[in-house]
Amino acid sequence: MSYRIYIPLDTSAVSRGADQVADHMLHSAANLGEDIVVVRTGSRGMFWLEPMVEVESEQGRIAFGPVTPDDVDALLALRFFDPDGNGDAGLNHPLCLGVTEDISYMKKQQRLTFARVGIVDPLDIDDYQKHGGFVGLKNALALSSQGILDEVKASGLRGRGGAAFPTGIKWQTVADQVDRQKYVICNADEGDSGTFADRMLMEGDPFTLIEGMLICAMAVGANYGYVYTRSEYPKACDIFQKAIDTAKAAGYLGDHICGSHCSFELELRVGAGAYICGEETSLMESLEGKRGLVRSKPPLPAIQGLFGKPTVINNVISLASIPTILAQGAEYYQNFGQGRSLGTMPIQLAGNLKQGGLFELAFGVPIRELLFEFGGGSKTGRPLKAVQLGGPLGAYLPESEWHIDMDYEALSTKGAMLGHGGIVAFDDRTDMSQMARFAMEFCSIESCGKCTPCRIGAVRGVEVIDQLMTETGEAKAESEILLRDLCETMEQGSLCAMGGMTPYPVKSALKYFPLDFGLAEQADQ
Repeated sequence: MSYRIYIPLDTSAVSRGADQVADHMLHSAANLGEDIVVVRTGSRGMFWLEPMVEVESEQGRIAFGPVTPDDVDALLALRFFDPDGNGDAGLNHPLCLGVTEDISYMKKQQRLTFARVGIVDPLDIDDYQKHGGFVGLKNALALSSQGILDEVKASGLRGRGGAAFPTGIKWQTVADQVDRQKYVICNADEGDSGTFADRMLMEGDPFTLIEGMLICAMAVGANYGYVYTRSEYPKACDIFQKAIDTAKAAGYLGDHICGSHCSFELELRVGAGAYICGEETSLMESLEGKRGLVRSKPPLPAIQGLFGKPTVINNVISLASIPTILAQGAEYYQNFGQGRSLGTMPIQLAGNLKQGGLFELAFGVPIRELLFEFGGGSKTGRPLKAVQLGGPLGAYLPESEWHIDMDYEALSTKGAMLGHGGIVAFDDRTDMSQMARFAMEFCSIESCGKCTPCRIGAVRGVEVIDQLMTETGEAKAESEILLRDLCETMEQGSLCAMGGMTPYPVKSALKYFPLDFGLAEQADQ
């Protein structure tokens, strides 16, 4: 009997031994005379269960995990779940998790962008089409450029990279420009702490991103695109480049795509890992072969961007959401979420949590539910003290604020942001004054240096926090005032969000955790 076994090739799974499990599986199967096919897929996002191995069955895929090379021989001897044809022996194995889709973590999700991740072979374009791939592109080809733009605007999709700017409006601005040369850039320079959604999608379902960029190019009139990512993602780079080559060979890139008048070339560019190059204008400078320095605005990139031409810049998740919108329709997409936060968001859990990983949900779920229903609470077993949303420049929120929904507007009322959907948790042993210091130190290291508030302010911020922690009495009060003034200067005077948002974690730490600074508790600042 031949059967298929699915083992992730995702970086997180590989770091926990997925390659060794796959190699041992093939070697042992050959020795036992078992006829198996091993398919390497993306990860389902349950990192605490990696390497998670799935086996095809009549009931659906059956999951086992976490599997080590030492477990392989016993599982193969059982044929995982059906040695005698009775279908139950392997299901009693201690590593058996049951039908993958029935796992509680999976059943609670609304997977749109990540619907195929962990299911398809990421480099098999036929597998991609079999699971609904290129339906959005086919529908887009039947529409005018303005028809595509209207659909994206009606969906309510907002940028998933952090700024949450309406995607359709950005595209419309580029489409309205008369220049013959326009560009589409995917910002895959995923540098925020606790984020890995871009990497997971590029490794697990790269054709979704390619399809999204194709639809964008058709809508705005662009014929060339770039995906800009970082050198720290070697596996994602390798897989995505192969996906580009495969798509081109299949007629989805190049001239006359799918027999249409549309032409689009796509190129992968790898940056050196500078955090500031995640800022769109600095990214364009890097693409042009220059040092990654922030540009002043205006002009906006949509009007004068890469090489001075109109340019769409969206992040991976924004562009990868487009195929679903064009395939299912704007109304379908906007039925997820609440208020002005429509659609779904891949949430990434990291830090001191039992169950780190990724899941996709419609906007509107409270932070507490994300931490305990999905994250399983703290890994140490100690009370959780704070969470940071939106990367290293996001605000720290205490338990009293975890009732807030994951919603752009709701979070902004607390001086917080959703950012790229990353959540990092800290237990009660964490000194939040040191976390605030880290934010300033991070900015001083990663600043491009173009503007004074960011370049000098972050250095002085570290010094002032150090003073605040060692002083007492009146001197301590003066240092607190100085730190707050410095934060205001950086927030109001910095050229880009790097310096402008560095005060967020500092101010939130002062507001919610004053005792960690040796300050008396006080009313909201």
